[in-house]
Amino acid sequence: MNATAKTLLLGPGLLSGPVRAPLSKSLIHRAAICAALARSPSSAPMPENPSQDVAATARVLAALLGAPRGGASAEPVVADCGESGTTLRLLVPVAAALGVSAVFTGGGRLPRRPMGPYADAFAGNGASLSFPGPDTFLPLRVSGRLRPGTYRLPGDVSSQFVSGLLLALPLLDGDSRLEIASPLQSRPYAEMTVAVMRAFGVGVEAAPDCSAFAVRGGGRYRPPAVPFAAESDASQEAFWRLANHLGSGVRVELPAKSGLQGDAVFPDLVARLRAAPAGGPAPEIDVSQVPDLVPALAAAAAFSPAGVRIVRGERLRLKESDRIASTCALLRALGCAAEETPDGIVVPPGPPPPAKGLAEADAAGDHRIAMTAAMLATVRPCLLRGAGSVAKSWPSFFDDYRAAGGRAAEAT
Repeated sequence: MNATAKTLLLGPGLLSGPVRAPLSKSLIHRAAICAALARSPSSAPMPENPSQDVAATARVLAALLGAPRGGASAEPVVADCGESGTTLRLLVPVAAALGVSAVFTGGGRLPRRPMGPYADAFAGNGASLSFPGPDTFLPLRVSGRLRPGTYRLPGDVSSQFVSGLLLALPLLDGDSRLEIASPLQSRPYAEMTVAVMRAFGVGVEAAPDCSAFAVRGGGRYRPPAVPFAAESDASQEAFWRLANHLGSGVRVELPAKSGLQGDAVFPDLVARLRAAPAGGPAPEIDVSQVPDLVPALAAAAAFSPAGVRIVRGERLRLKESDRIASTCALLRALGCAAEETPDGIVVPPGPPPPAKGLAEADAAGDHRIAMTAAMLATVRPCLLRGAGSVAKSWPSFFDDYRAAGGRAAEAT
């Protein structure tokens, strides 16, 4: 049976004791790329049991760096990204900057996640992309080699496009400029990319609002004096903090503190939910900079006095699932009210009415939906289909959940 299809009987029962999130997946992706380009893989952290996404980045890096650089005449290397959008978007421009002819492949919803911004940005700059299109982007062929110059990207599709070009441009033999045509959403991830690149000796100058970046070409990634150290994943820590909001008493060890991860604001967002008075207007929370927090945030709001109105999250419809729809479906399956809007979710004031029997829910192939369900199950037991999707970002999630007292038994 496909591990992703695993069905678990979850909860009830509160969690307690020390817990720890895995290392930041976003930091590991970026550090692994910089370390590989520095020809020093050991200078970046790599978990013993990496997530499927991190394993995909390592696999594609090995394929690209071991391939001949012959442009269109070379036999293309196959770059299997699994279901990792980060791998795909960070490494397509790296392949183009290296002059490696490659065909990028992947599964799940990845073929439908937009790649058009790169096709537009590369046009006239020496490299080209071809894909089935207009709504199917894999398999995607990269050919030619990027030249130094001015590149333009939209800021409202995904910051991963910005990060991917930033990682690639130092490999060119001249200076380049990257201009962002609209306000940059998920800006903390682009700032994280710049910080990691600087740790590996690459010069990048960013405008204060990240509307433009100047990147020196002809440079060389160099391993830092000491191996790059990634901190805990703030977006994964959010699930433990959700459990505490629901009544558990876990202690998050070694929490993210560097300021590199925008998702570290989750405790502040939950504090806003708690502080909003019952009977008052629902807090409105703009998630354009922290979209990965939405499932946990909506779940917390369902057990908060004034609920929430989540806005500017339209990009969530293009994640591993339509994450607006799948979050609402999960909440409703567990007896909580939730309404979709075009760009977000409205959750009415909590707490929801008492649960009636054992709920049944579906992770929709989405790791963040599965983890949210597990934390909700501490107070609302459920039968969760698709529980194995957690392997995408946190392979040991249910082991860690059980170690904290969570109940997770394979359904028979």
